[in-house]
Amino acid sequence: MTEMVMPNDTNPMGNLMGGNLLRWMDIACGICAGKHCEAHVVTASVDQVSFQRPIRVGEVVTLEASVTRAFNTSVEIIVEVFACDIKGHNARRCNTAYYTFVALDGENGSPVPVPPVTPLNEIEQQRYDTAPRRRELRLMLSGRMKPEDAHEIKSLFAGVSV
Repeated sequence: MTEMVMPNDTNPMGNLMGGNLLRWMDIACGICAGKHCEAHVVTASVDQVSFQRPIRVGEVVTLEASVTRAFNTSVEIIVEVFACDIKGHNARRCNTAYYTFVALDGENGSPVPVPPVTPLNEIEQQRYDTAPRRRELRLMLSGRMKPEDAHEIKSLFAGVSV
């Protein structure tokens, strides 16, 4: 997805407002999730958003979203945000975040199973393999999982003495 930062999108410093970027990220991820699930989707969570580099008025923003892993009725999406000037110069990555979406039945709005993900390269495989840890962390932080039930995260510390 590509957008141009217009004056109405910026703060008094001429930088893209964070809320506008989050909206664009949510849209890009929602489209990606909906295509993968072939269903309506809703945002369930957003992880680790930090604004690493400012994006200025007049710059072109490209958002690249891809599915990292599918669970029962949800998918994890990574979105990477890049910015450059109108000529394509000064390109840089400005932000990365993980979104989780739940697929819904169009008739009654209840969660539906989602298709699996098949990683096609090394980066996709790494994101696929680490997704269960990120999922457990977000479930723990939301209070929907007890730390003692976070087996993926606990496995990181197996054999480590304190």
